[in-house]
Amino acid sequence: MTELYKLSISEAGALLRQRKISAVELTQAHLDRIRAVEPKVKAFTLVTDELALQQAREADKRLASGENLHPLTGIPLAIKDVISTKGITTTCGSRMLENFKPPFDATVMERLNATGFVMVGKTNMDEFAMGSSTEHSAFFPTHNPWDLERAPGGSSGGSAAAVAAGMAMGSYGSDTGGSIRQPGSLCNLVGLKPTYGRVSRFGLVAFASSLDQIGPFARSARDAAILLQAIAGHDQRDGTSSPEPVQDYEAALSGSIKGLRIGVPEEYWVEGTQPEVIETTKANIERLRELGAEISPVSLPHTRYGVAAYYIIAPAEASSNLARYDGVKYGYSYRDTSDMWEAMEKTREYGFGAEVKRRIMLGTYALSAGYYDAYYKRAEKVRTLIKQDFDRAFEKFDALVSPASPTVAFKIGEISDPYQMYLQDVFTIPANLAGICGVSIPGGFSENLPIGLQLLGNVFKEDVILRIADAFEQVTDYHTQWPGL
Repeated sequence: MTELYKLSISEAGALLRQRKISAVELTQAHLDRIRAVEPKVKAFTLVTDELALQQAREADKRLASGENLHPLTGIPLAIKDVISTKGITTTCGSRMLENFKPPFDATVMERLNATGFVMVGKTNMDEFAMGSSTEHSAFFPTHNPWDLERAPGGSSGGSAAAVAAGMAMGSYGSDTGGSIRQPGSLCNLVGLKPTYGRVSRFGLVAFASSLDQIGPFARSARDAAILLQAIAGHDQRDGTSSPEPVQDYEAALSGSIKGLRIGVPEEYWVEGTQPEVIETTKANIERLRELGAEISPVSLPHTRYGVAAYYIIAPAEASSNLARYDGVKYGYSYRDTSDMWEAMEKTREYGFGAEVKRRIMLGTYALSAGYYDAYYKRAEKVRTLIKQDFDRAFEKFDALVSPASPTVAFKIGEISDPYQMYLQDVFTIPANLAGICGVSIPGGFSENLPIGLQLLGNVFKEDVILRIADAFEQVTDYHTQWPGL
């Protein structure tokens, strides 16, 4: 039999329900894999081995009774360390929350716990989800399993690396400007950002509240469908959660995309994109045409301003959200003073890393008197224009296709200029500004480094982009490749 950690979620689920393997065996295989490769990859901030085995034993009882089963019952998954887990450290990759144990579970955790899944650990990330490489974690950088000298992308790099290295069968991350799709691309995974409001943000520690969305990493479109199904749906505790009915994502995987209209945005062939990425993307677009899709160019004229608008809106929201870390309520607190203002100043000086401070300052400046209209208000107007571009495109097309990242995985420490790092998200940011769904899927390799293909869908059309992803997988084998760890 294939090594247990190499099974897909759907394959492992079938074996568990047939009682051919146990949840304890499956979990132990992944814990053994963690022991073998985690010292090199550093994907986790916390490995919850005792909890995982306890959850696996409980899953085996459910499987034995045959009652209340779910496709994720007994399946080992990893959780980004920005999602609240009751009584389990949730650090957000920051010294500020290094010892913080939330008194409640995020809604997604409540829903996952109800499935009988197994949590193998919390995954490393750029501090407060600010970054595109997982080098901005306060603890250590995570390494890309495809080349340990390279970054896995970010900010959900730990979640991506854990799945790519076989330490979890799937994982969850958060995507504010590409933080699931970009690491998905760099680690050869399916990385899905749902429509804004499709998944509850209650218990997701906020970076930019109008942009953040939780989504899954998986090895296949089918696994991603299973992972999304488990967490999607309305939540009364989240005022931005949508009551829109949830589709059956797995049932949507028909294997055929004949007649689907797919647009190719002309503005997504930007300067600075590696030639191999452009060449591979164009070849994959032709594959979609061969599968029966109708391919045509489309113009999204305002997406060229997406990065500029995002890096005003996101830092502005971050400066507001992170104001709560003042050394009084929870988290790190500087105590070596009797002066309240010095205590607050030093708490933030020592508690936050350089990238977080940079974005707080950018955001505070953009919101300040005299600059609000010139920067923040104008960026919000551009955001509306970007949304209108997508609205017009989706009147003619069922989905859009583009590169997911302008480059393959870059070496750790290679990009020191913040602006160059921000451009890593040039293809992913517009979807967050518009609130639509997007997915990065394995699209090929350049010198053994993965290249991702991005599919964008209209609001609540996750079923469409997953259907395209699944059909693409039927005629390629990129998603079946493993790094040589």
